[in-house]
Amino acid sequence: MDGDPAPAGPGASAPTQAPEPDPAAYRPGYELVAEEILRLIVELRLVPGDRMPTENQLASRLGTSRTVVREAVKILSAIGRVRAQRGRGLFVADDEGMLGSSRWGGFFLPTDLEHVYDLFEFRTVQEVAASRLAAVRATPAELRAIEAAAQTCREGHLSNRREVFDRGDDAFHLGVAAASHNPFLVDAVREARRLQRQSSVIGLHGRVGGHAEEAVAEHAAIHRAIRDGDPEAAARAATVHLDNTLQDYRREIRRRVFG
Repeated sequence: MDGDPAPAGPGASAPTQAPEPDPAAYRPGYELVAEEILRLIVELRLVPGDRMPTENQLASRLGTSRTVVREAVKILSAIGRVRAQRGRGLFVADDEGMLGSSRWGGFFLPTDLEHVYDLFEFRTVQEVAASRLAAVRATPAELRAIEAAAQTCREGHLSNRREVFDRGDDAFHLGVAAASHNPFLVDAVREARRLQRQSSVIGLHGRVGGHAEEAVAEHAAIHRAIRDGDPEAAARAATVHLDNTLQDYRREIRRRVFG
């Protein structure tokens, strides 16, 4: 078979086993430092509004340069975990909707792969339940909103405009949650998606999304089941969609680790 190694001849030494790849190899230094800053916030028991160590102090404490710390802070500021105030310093962000707030324990680390996988498990529980309830409770107006969001995703994919796809994707998942008529599910879905965005931005540079074409079809299947009033079909379609989205993350992680 093409590509198979030739059999070793007599006396040939056994091939040297390749070293195990370093799971951190796919992440540049500022991503690692961003994660360390988040760990430090937890370690110091800082809460939203608390002043953080300065950039110089962070660089000294984390054994890195101020330049790398500054890049890490930019990312954390962009996703709402840290707030930089000119002339005053760095503060833990007071975004009350963030799962890193005291309400949720402040534990989520966007670049910890186990946390990412746990987040998908959490999302699956919430969104499957929301889809099942939406199939029973959705109003005509809510069905139209879900359909319109799915169409926005499709247009974003066909026009290769990621920001349009992402806008439709958010509206679709939140629309399904809203159609469940359960405010706790709406809140859980919204906040879990916020964390997933953080993970994509910090750990994977926002490059996740390789199964966008399939996602368009999966959204359509979820909408169809909800429209038809079939809760079990809606739950199955939501499970398929979230499982495939997780596989998208896994593929990107493998690409970054193994090249």
